[in-house]
Amino acid sequence: MTRLSALFLTTSALSVSASAVLAEGELNALVWCDHTDPALIEPFEAEHNVKVNLREYEGTGAALALLEQSRPGDWDVLVIDGIDVFRAVEANMLAPLDTSALPMDDFFPEVVMEENNTIDGVTYAVTEKFGYNTISYNSEKVDEADMQSLATVWSEKYSGRISIYDYYLPVMGLAAIAGNVATAEIGSGDLPAIGETLSTLRSRSASVAGVVAAQTALATGEVDIVVGGGEWLTAVLAEEQPELTWTIPEEGAVRWAQSIGVVEGSENPDLAMEFIKYIISAEGQARLATSSCFWGMPANAKAGDVLTDMQKDVLRWDSQPDYLALTQLYPAPDADLDIEMQDLWLETLQQ
Repeated sequence: MTRLSALFLTTSALSVSASAVLAEGELNALVWCDHTDPALIEPFEAEHNVKVNLREYEGTGAALALLEQSRPGDWDVLVIDGIDVFRAVEANMLAPLDTSALPMDDFFPEVVMEENNTIDGVTYAVTEKFGYNTISYNSEKVDEADMQSLATVWSEKYSGRISIYDYYLPVMGLAAIAGNVATAEIGSGDLPAIGETLSTLRSRSASVAGVVAAQTALATGEVDIVVGGGEWLTAVLAEEQPELTWTIPEEGAVRWAQSIGVVEGSENPDLAMEFIKYIISAEGQARLATSSCFWGMPANAKAGDVLTDMQKDVLRWDSQPDYLALTQLYPAPDADLDIEMQDLWLETLQQ
């Protein structure tokens, strides 16, 4: 979504609840825009009589740079792309996390993701939300049967009616899946074939766009398909434009996940831990899943007891077992392969 890294819809960079002006304490969190929804933050502020100061960022590099430039203790909580937790740990920016007090047994097993959040036996973060980079489309403008296979999604039939989500990892992951290459096994030798698929996709696309531009293009009818989209792109539009929807093709799609942890050197580690407990509680998860910025699946399955039937329908709640089995994680290239992949992506964009 990362991210999934250069995401999301426009929101205020700082969100401070007016009800917390007279709060006894403060918590500083570096987050994605879905955490800036007052409906998510105000219940925590009221319960703990604190003010939560939220700074929104885009892209893991920006977050790490901000933390590096800050004084120890300036930040308490960090929300980060799951695949980038190791980068924050390598930079000594995340503190070990005691998960014994967290409801990990309530999580969808597939999204506990110890391979992301635990390093050398030490847990530094916990998954809080996940979703899919897949195919979003206008059901009134396309043949929905065509959306069930990547081979027909970007066929000549839809030339000029497609937008590509502008983030190389998930889209290259989709291209790999279309060629029957597992995202976890992508190597240099696979890039020529992936490049051919990307070239075909690009030749039939009207645009390569970020989240807001891609969402706007779909909503206004400028395009009918967004490759790399998903529930996070269309769910917030479901009430007003139910024809804008998403699916996971038979070949599969790419799954994103975001994690949350305590910043190393936090001066409020206990309060930071309480915030994490709240975020991954059933109530907090339901609010986070349906944030006004973007929707996504909660990691805690007990959130299903709190979400409405309509909300669960939009999130495809009952389909999650199949979706989790069918999707693959983001490609996680080493430094050298990452450079090759970025070069191929830039070459594709220039076509």
